Amino acid sequence: MATVELRFSALPEHVRTARLVAAAVARRAGVDEAVLDEVRLAVGEACTRAVGLHQTGGISAPVKVLLIEEEKQFSIEVGDEAPHAVPGARADGAGPGDPDSDAEEDEMGLAVISGLVDDVEVSAGEHGGSIKMTWPTTPPPTILV
Repeated sequence: MATVELRFSALPEHVRTARLVAAAVARRAGVDEAVLDEVRLAVGEACTRAVGLHQTGGISAPVKVLLIEEEKQFSIEVGDEAPHAVPGARADGAGPGDPDSDAEEDEMGLAVISGLVDDVEVSAGEHGGSIKMTWPTTPPPTILV
């Protein structure tokens, strides 16, 4: 299993770099060429979401992206360190911005990702969250001599 770890400051201008790196590593891992645009879009959406959560929460920690190449699959995990509301908890004293608007943007971003990727796992808690997206890979062709 090969893993590439990318960390970047929570600034929107770094999202493009994360998308490009993710697409390059996905291609090398054997993700189908026809799916690479979806990989770029999904990673861009997940990284933009993480950057927004960090900026809204005033978090200076970097956004973390893991690119994991395994047998027959390729996964990308985008992690943030923003505290997420625990289901059923009240959001009194939440950070700046309109909590309802922020929640709607968050749900929209997750809906876009779910529409692009068949295998998505979202986890969130008081110490941060992550979005793990997985795509199948095709093994390189065997060359007979």
